Amino acid sequence: MIWLLLFLILLITVETALVTSLPALLRNFRYQSMCLALLTLLAAYRETSPELYVIAGLLFSLKVLLIPHLFNLLIKRINSNNHLGLFLNAQFSLLFVVALAMISWYLASLVIAPPAYLEQLTLSAACFVVLTGIFLMASRIKALAQVIGLLLAENGIFLAATIIPGGMPFFVEIALFFDVLVSVMILGLFIYRINAIFTHIDVSKLSGLRG
Repeated sequence: MIWLLLFLILLITVETALVTSLPALLRNFRYQSMCLALLTLLAAYRETSPELYVIAGLLFSLKVLLIPHLFNLLIKRINSNNHLGLFLNAQFSLLFVVALAMISWYLASLVIAPPAYLEQLTLSAACFVVLTGIFLMASRIKALAQVIGLLLAENGIFLAATIIPGGMPFFVEIALFFDVLVSVMILGLFIYRINAIFTHIDVSKLSGLRG
């Protein structure tokens, strides 16, 4: 089951880097977060850890339900078109993503010895998700897509923490969840204000404001 969830995370991440619409990007973020919540739930069951059950519930509530709902409300409120706006087309994005996957696997093989294949795959997937999130922030024109890229990168950091012995301390994870929620709300407010003032959220058009 863990292997299946990890491969699903990899496939969803690849598709996330290739989609061209905001609803598809948001849907993939929701699916990826759901896979993370299921991984955490499996870890909670395996380790009989009440703290991990709480983390899985928070992950599902915030990243699968609440944050996508807030983004959907924001998209309707600012009346933005659904196209992401790409600095790189789908073909170049695919090549870039393949290169990121190879880099991620190489980095994971340096850190974790080959017999531990599950941990190696987990770390490789985590690096890939982080790098793909950074790639989205750099290659998408819409500010909203860049915020989702930041959230994807945070998902990768969370996934990497699952292979650390003992994981992150419980209270650190709780604080991290609330930091993410507050950050999303603040960034959403900034995007709404940018759209209200400039009638768009295309960051490429804001470069003309520089003196």
